[in-house]
Parts: sequence; C-alpha cells; structure tokens
Amino acid sequence: MAGPHRHPSAEDLAGVPLLADLPPEVREVLADRFEVQDFGVGQRLVAAGRRAFSFYVLAAGEASVEQDGSTVRTLGPGEFFGEIAILGSERRTATVSATTAGTAWTLLGTHFHELRAERPDVAQALEHAMRDRLGADEAPMGETPSDHR
Repeated sequence: MAGPHRHPSAEDLAGVPLLADLPPEVREVLADRFEVQDFGVGQRLVAAGRRAFSFYVLAAGEASVEQDGSTVRTLGPGEFFGEIAILGSERRTATVSATTAGTAWTLLGTHFHELRAERPDVAQALEHAMRDRLGADEAPMGETPSDHR
C-alpha cells in the first residue's frame, strides 16, 4: 500500500480486494480520481445518519465501524467503507471512527458521477465490483445485503 500523504497508483489499488480484479487500465483511471485524507486517533470519518458523499479505502491505519453504539467491525489497510454512498444511498448507515492515526483514499461522489459521464466503462466496473461485494458479504457494516437495494 502507498505511504501516507500519497495518492494511490493503479498498483496500490490492486492491493485492495474490492479493486484487485479490475483491469489495470480501470484502476489507473480510478487512481487519478482518489483524494488523500489523513486522520488522527479518535477522528470520526463518517457519521451514521449524515448525508453520504464519499467512498473510502484505508491506505494506513485502523478504524471501527459502529451501529447503534456497538462496534460491528474493525477495518484495516486495504479495506473500504462508504460504498453505499456511491451506489446511491443518501444517508450513512454506520459511524466509522479512527482507532489509530492513518490515511484514507477517498472517492468523492461528484468524481464518481463525473466518471460515469466521462468513462462509463470504468464507473460500471467499479459499481459492479461494489454490488458483487455487497451481495457476497453476509452483513457488511452490520447490515444485510437487501438493505442496499
């Protein structure tokens, strides 16, 4: 994985299970769209119930996923959250807070929508990978796959 403060490369994104099977050219286009966000211990990255605008991949550090005041999952480098926002939900379904300092790569919803217009093939590949992952996860972020449809 890339070091802190650095935008991801297509090779970095190949280390993210969700993105690993995408063609290298698709990962190259995606890499250019990600922003870099550093975070500190205890920082809330997203809050349940708030409007959702970004998809996140942890490049470094760890975070906890909470629903209804209980931790339902711990995330580490290469893991992601916020895919529900990219797929159309308007509200966050969980709170994600940093348990260590780290770096996240973020794909803003506006960048994803631009990608849909400019490179529908790339947007479709990412969306398909996300939907496959949501369908394969028994309970992503404490939800059932049917909660995402």
